[in-house]
Formats: sequence, C-alpha cells, structure tokens
Amino acid sequence: MNILITGCNGQLGSELRLLQPFHPTHVFHNTDIEELDISDQSGIDHFVNEHSIDGIINCAAYTAVDKAEGAKELCTTLNTLAPAYLANAVEQRGGWMIQISTDYVFNGHAWTPYREDATPSPDSVYGSTKLAAELGVSKLCHRAMIIRTAWLYSSFGHNFVKTMLRLGREREELGVVADQIGSPTYARDLAKAIMAIVEQGVEPGVFHYTNEGVASWYDFATAIHRLAGITDCVVRPLHTEEYPTPACRPPYSVLDKTKIKQTYHLDIPHWEQSLAECIALLQQE
Repeated sequence: MNILITGCNGQLGSELRLLQPFHPTHVFHNTDIEELDISDQSGIDHFVNEHSIDGIINCAAYTAVDKAEGAKELCTTLNTLAPAYLANAVEQRGGWMIQISTDYVFNGHAWTPYREDATPSPDSVYGSTKLAAELGVSKLCHRAMIIRTAWLYSSFGHNFVKTMLRLGREREELGVVADQIGSPTYARDLAKAIMAIVEQGVEPGVFHYTNEGVASWYDFATAIHRLAGITDCVVRPLHTEEYPTPACRPPYSVLDKTKIKQTYHLDIPHWEQSLAECIALLQQE
C-alpha cells in the first residue's frame, strides 16, 4: 500500500517513521508542513492522486491546548478542516484513514473509564475542534478509524516527561497537579499498535488506546524522577485551582481499551514499564 503520514516530525509521526523499515511491503510518504500543507485542500487532492495513496495516518494537529483558547481559527483549520480535506481525498480513491483524537473530547466528570460510545462533551477549544474532526472524518470517509489517546510522550519533541526531567535537574522543588487522572501513553507503543492495525486491516469506527494503568500528573512526575534517579527535587501535589490554565483539563479521562484489545489482539504495556524504556532511551542521548 501507499500510505501517507502527516505530521511526520511530531512525537507519533517520528515513532511511526522508526517502525517503517519493519514493514517493507508498504511505501510510506512522510510529510510535514514543508512537504504537504494540510490546510490546502487542492494540494492534498493533488498529492493523494499523484502518489496513488491507499491510506492516510493523520498525526498532524494543533496540540498547544492552552494557546488554542486564543487561537480558535488556526486550531479549527488544523484540527477540523484539514482532517476533513484528507478524509475527502482518500475517500475518492476508496482508501482508509486513521485519525488520531484525544481524551479532551470528554469533560472528565465521569469516574469510570470512558468507552467509545460515551457521549463526548469537550470543555476546551482543542477538545471541541478534535471532536468536530472525528465527526467530519467519519462522515466523509467510509473506512475511517478514530483512535483517541491521551497524555502522549516520547523521546521526540516537547512533552511532560522531558519537562519534568529538565525541571527536576534545575529546581529543588516542583508543584504538580494531583487531582487530574489519566493514563500516560508512550507514543512508540501507540505507533506499534497503529502498524499492527494497518497490517490486520483498518476497521471503521472509534477506538481508544492508551497504556495500561492510571495515574495523576503528580504520580507521573514522581515516577519520572524515580526512574531517572533524580533525588534532589521535591515534588509536591497541587490542586487544579492552585495551577490555573487558560484551557479546562478533564479531571478524569481514563479511556476503556477493551474494544481495540479484542479487535486487534493487542498486548498493551503498563505505563510505568514503557516510561522506564523511554527514560532509558533519553539517558543514552
């Protein structure tokens, strides 16, 4: 298959690129803004047809959650309109699309893991634009799969793990929110799951994927420091109101992964196991 990957220089896109040599029967077209402007509908149509694209994995998005509150137009263009352009283009070729979405489509007021059929209710511009993308992509492409994930990190790009490692070495004390609960997710594990899905066949519909287990941001931060051997920085738990942000975060955004595990027979690692692997990789750099 000819597979288009957008956002190839981001966390997930970079991990997918590392896995491509293990899937030599496919031709991967890795693009970022320099190769393909996903806000240009005619440019997308031309690219998809010129390269005979059979499937699209859309990893591109506006992910600056707080900045999005003041940049609604740009966020809508990249998170809602662009995925619709991609879906429409690949649908014309009878192809499939994997759209990466987020736990932010939920308001986090539940206290049991969210299933795929739970009613979305985003509380942020970012979450609203990603939900609109889910609806648009699903409507425009009959073979569209939505994968919601959460708390993504990797050895690439900017993320919570790298920030905590840096601050842990720079400061004697840190405050981290302890009343927001979710599942840290290693982008490499998600990338492996996506490749397994491509090989087995993309099933249309909504699926959830995160690493196993749950944590607060405080738990996540203390685990990062413990695994990295950082002992000179005290991490203190904070309430959300003590750390105000422009965008509302869901207080509980654990995603139920039963559907994707049963459909694709995935063995998903616990978040601490994967975090240890990522930190070991970062310490080699």
